[in-house]
Amino acid sequence: MTSSASTPPGVFVHPQALCESARVGSGTRIWAFAHVTDGAVVGCDCNLGDAVYVERGAIIGDRVTVKNGVMLWAGVTIEDEAFIGPAVVFSNDKYPRSPRLPLVRDRYQDPVNWLLPTLVSRGASLGAGAVILPGVTIGPFAMVAAGSVITHDVPAHRLVVGNPARVVGWVCACGGKLSAGGTCCLCNKNHEFDGDQLRTVHES
Repeated sequence: MTSSASTPPGVFVHPQALCESARVGSGTRIWAFAHVTDGAVVGCDCNLGDAVYVERGAIIGDRVTVKNGVMLWAGVTIEDEAFIGPAVVFSNDKYPRSPRLPLVRDRYQDPVNWLLPTLVSRGASLGAGAVILPGVTIGPFAMVAAGSVITHDVPAHRLVVGNPARVVGWVCACGGKLSAGGTCCLCNKNHEFDGDQLRTVHES
């Protein structure tokens, strides 16, 4: 059942989706069985695939693609133009227990005691089935390979693979892997490496 009362103009909500948030940008599409809760923030021109769940306190920027089966919890921020592949897993609690367990009930009275924010920076891509542990930052235009487990921050433009994920290379803003000399395999732009920094120098 679709909730249209709070859906802003210019937002497409599939008849079998539920959008309870008034903070969804124009041009965004929300597909079947997705649920955007009241208090969630979604930018303009986003695409939320089937069975996506966006919890209150999650923030999605503009022109973001979130593929099927992704759940975005409170404390997760996705910046502009990021790509979240199918079945990517986020979490926001490093030491999870049921808040109904008497031993830890007091801890869960205030999110500051347990919620760890996670940031996916502008233009970054998370491959299918990646697992993102709480409290990490994925740098701008970084690429996380499918099935990887992210336990630490990922620097900008780095390609990471494995469990736990390790850096194995560099990627261009277009997504192509860079050669040892800095040439992109997709767009043929040349880059220079300067320590942890990457700079585009010209197109070949």
